[in-house]
Amino acid sequence: MVSKINSCALTGINGRIVEVETDISNGIPAFDIVGLGDTAVRESRERVRAAIKNSGEEFPVRRITINLAPANLRKEGSVYDVSIAIGILSAKGAVNDNELNSYMFLGELSLDGEVKPVTGILPMVSCAYENGIKNIFVPEANADEAAVIKGINILPVKTLMSIIEHLNGKKTIVPYMIDIDSLLISNARASADFSDVKGQASAKRAMEVAACGAHNLLMIGSPGSGKTMLAKRLPTILPNMTFEEAIEVTKIYSVSGLLPQKASLITARPFRSPHHTISDVSLAGGGKHIKPGEVSLAHYGVLFLDEFPEFGKAAAEVLRQPLEDGEICISRANSSVVYPAKATLICAANPCKCGFYLEPSDKCKCTPRMVRQYLGKLSQPLLDRIDIHTEIHSLGYDELAARESEESSADIRERVNKARRVQLERYRGMGIYSNSELSASLIKKYCELDRYTSALLKRAFEKLGLSARAHDRILKVARTIADMEKSEGIKSDHIAEAIQYRSLDRIRV
Repeated sequence: MVSKINSCALTGINGRIVEVETDISNGIPAFDIVGLGDTAVRESRERVRAAIKNSGEEFPVRRITINLAPANLRKEGSVYDVSIAIGILSAKGAVNDNELNSYMFLGELSLDGEVKPVTGILPMVSCAYENGIKNIFVPEANADEAAVIKGINILPVKTLMSIIEHLNGKKTIVPYMIDIDSLLISNARASADFSDVKGQASAKRAMEVAACGAHNLLMIGSPGSGKTMLAKRLPTILPNMTFEEAIEVTKIYSVSGLLPQKASLITARPFRSPHHTISDVSLAGGGKHIKPGEVSLAHYGVLFLDEFPEFGKAAAEVLRQPLEDGEICISRANSSVVYPAKATLICAANPCKCGFYLEPSDKCKCTPRMVRQYLGKLSQPLLDRIDIHTEIHSLGYDELAARESEESSADIRERVNKARRVQLERYRGMGIYSNSELSASLIKKYCELDRYTSALLKRAFEKLGLSARAHDRILKVARTIADMEKSEGIKSDHIAEAIQYRSLDRIRV
């Protein structure tokens, strides 16, 4: 007899239905699994055999063949244990449910029949919903994560026996539900706040512009000037994540195995800050079983690279594609995976090796050649993809000791939300949500300049020796500044401010 059971495989953060076909026939007893499974899939034979026996069922001493279809899709991990076990029990008549095609089975089995959690549950449940599967068995520990998807019955299970009893009508499992709205409302902000930062008005302004248009930003300043402090507070002024954004971010953390235990949804924008010794694979993603890297883990959040010139050249240059496309394609000999990577990149760098080139004091002993050599570690094509460059200077004692209250993150975030709403309304139905995503044709449409403003940009372009990409970045930033001031058109002062945010181009000249 042949049985067919639904399970799921992952390709990036997307699920794909896998049909677990089981055939039990006469012949020399054997247990074979075919269908391009990895070592963990092949090892499931022993887990399934022991789990069925220890659940009080008889394991058939016959020829058992399991096919994971489609056979040309690579299968990884232990998620197929439960579906293989139910397929065997169904083929031998131990499970009587005639509507098994309306179920999906996910989970790893222990030798005593316990159903253990697996990674990637959320995209698998989403795949089941998209393919019209109404009921899905998930490990009890994954129930909160799975229940985020509405319109599908999440059946949390602790043992293989509980699945058998449910399918045979002996003991019904009640579908699990959670209140999604309360999760989004309870999105707590970090304790860090912009009111903690003394002075640095120009840097705060640059951070606000970056937040309003989702622009990448590079801070250049001496050690201790507050670059890291400012970067850590950027998430506190970004708009709250929408449900769709939260789902996509949670999928990435789910397939990475980084979703906190019993967490349903990641509702706070990610903040990732890898050390400068990180490899290009860890930053971009990859490995034998391709997993997301830091640039994808920061999706819809902030990727902060401190001491930017100290990052390896291969690691830094790997950021080019995701900064341009908002996604990263990782290709290996046996597969190719695309992960989303719409992160706001915030970089911090010293202006020279000693770090004091921009300070008025005589601390810096670096020659202009040494400064160019140090900043030369950053390639121009990479810098062109960073919209805003801003200089940060150390504060004096009087500024640090001042008791005047600084503007809070909540006040800044209110202005950011207003600017974002302008962009959302303008680009409605276009598939983009901020000025940083404007294509060349949309820049031409929404970033028109009058004659005087165009002449100002031309002079800056020629004097600074800007590239075509840097020219477009200036227009995008100017469009954001205009939106912040509720201006329909881009004016000369908007372009002038955007040009000022190319400080590294001036230092390098």
